[in-house]
Amino acid sequence: MAKKLGTMLVEEALITEEQLQHALEQQLSHGGRLGSNLIQLGMVEEGELRNFLARQHGVATIDLDTAELAPAVVNLITPSVAKQHHIIPVSKAGNVLTIAMADPLDIFAIEDVKFMTGLNVVPMVTTESQINRTLERVYGVNDAAAEGGLAMVLQDMEQEDEVAVLAEEEEELNIGDIKKAMEDAPVVKLVNFLLIDAIEKHVSDIHIEPYEKMLRVRYRIDGVLQEVMKPPYSLKDAITSRIKIMAELDIAERRLPQDGRIKLRTKGKEVDIRVSIMPTIFGEKTVMRLLDKSNLMVDMGKLGFDQQEMDLLQEAIHAPFGMILVTGPTGSGKSTTLYSAITQINKVSDNIMTAEDPVEYNLTGINQCQMKEKIGYTFAAALRSFLRQDPDVIMVGEIRDLETAEISIKAALTGHLVLSTLHTNDAPSTVNRMLNMGVEPFLVTSSVNMILAQRLARRICTHCKVEVPTPPEVLQQIGFTPEQVEGAVIYQGSGCDQCGDTGYKGRVGLYEIMKMTDTIREIILRGGSGIAIKAAAVEGGMRTLRMAGIRKILEGMTTIEEVLRVSVSDDQ
Repeated sequence: MAKKLGTMLVEEALITEEQLQHALEQQLSHGGRLGSNLIQLGMVEEGELRNFLARQHGVATIDLDTAELAPAVVNLITPSVAKQHHIIPVSKAGNVLTIAMADPLDIFAIEDVKFMTGLNVVPMVTTESQINRTLERVYGVNDAAAEGGLAMVLQDMEQEDEVAVLAEEEEELNIGDIKKAMEDAPVVKLVNFLLIDAIEKHVSDIHIEPYEKMLRVRYRIDGVLQEVMKPPYSLKDAITSRIKIMAELDIAERRLPQDGRIKLRTKGKEVDIRVSIMPTIFGEKTVMRLLDKSNLMVDMGKLGFDQQEMDLLQEAIHAPFGMILVTGPTGSGKSTTLYSAITQINKVSDNIMTAEDPVEYNLTGINQCQMKEKIGYTFAAALRSFLRQDPDVIMVGEIRDLETAEISIKAALTGHLVLSTLHTNDAPSTVNRMLNMGVEPFLVTSSVNMILAQRLARRICTHCKVEVPTPPEVLQQIGFTPEQVEGAVIYQGSGCDQCGDTGYKGRVGLYEIMKMTDTIREIILRGGSGIAIKAAAVEGGMRTLRMAGIRKILEGMTTIEEVLRVSVSDDQ
């Protein structure tokens, strides 16, 4: 940048080659920008340089020495951020913030301001010396005061008052002493800001990741990770320690993984946060999963089931006994489906009991039990107790081993409705998974009523939804039938402010429902393969995940890219 600016100044005959070399030598020994050194040496006038920079970058210029800056606008950016990026907020009109910069091509500075303020940013150019004078005038910032300041977050925001940490076993945790000890620490405000911002943006997971010379924060929104911030690397240990304190973990232990839980109450919402801290070669990585109880969707009609799928599921959950298994990877919405199903059948006449690890959402009228493996309270132990508690419906968070599987099957065979989850790729392969655990084939066929595999695909943003021409051969390659190809209209999101320019907002479920028919039972008892089970299920009317995705594409709910991301071809 300096060489380019100097060369252009020489070409414009504003300075000589000798003056440029002199200024570069001073810059090398004293630091700062080339422009500031040229002004200090008296080689160029400040106004002249400012106008030249505006022409160079193709943006408007501003004279900060004479500009009137409103305090409300200035305070949109904290002193530390203004100092780090050498920027001054100038004016705000609607959702557009104009800032003065010495380098209007500094994309990182612009993105940081956009993230902090939630506004669109328009740069104007001025000189570094004008920015330094204005920083001291409006913020009272000098080099010594700004040294070591937090670059990325909101020292002026009093977020501590908006966040209350709740203990897992108690209604509230008294954190007054912690607040007093850390109320002036910028890291407290950073962590609180991250949590509040993530809740407002409906983030499911926060990843705080240390690398060799960088600290990165990513949000998982609608199932996809997005980078949102790069806090100062020097704060990585302080951030982790603050989260450990909130999750009641050992801040001195840095060699082993730790798992904890935070309960927050902010702005009338109660949010559970599962915390996982894992040592890496460059420090401890933190992942926080947010469980916002106010966002729990228990209306099955809103989960993406079509009428055929809804009828099959309703038939299964209203059966007097038997087992329903929901399968899919982590984050595919299995728990939400189970909670929705239980809510449908929750009535005074039935005793419903759940064994969960952890209990993600509290449901009125349902007896929910938190597993604690450290003291031997496992799924299997809980299930044994459940059978002595006169249950009608039992939900098991996950079948992980043969013991849990056998007790669940025993419950299903003795007049109870059992709902649980497994980690498999599709519905037919769930049978093989249970057989590999050691469950006898005749127990699988006699206990399982239905297996539901599911995925979550991102919804097209309704505010920027546009039609996309797609060649018929591409649709056929994906799995469209000739009838579906004919007249198919494909959509995608073009990106807008409502969806953060991603083209997606929200998610929709894709479901593969395999009913346990006599034909499938015979294949299992003969020792048939998963491929044979799948073929029989499809022949019997089952729609695979890819078929379900294609239907959602044709309905204009999601895109081809999303369906390819979350499902595999039926030929595989």
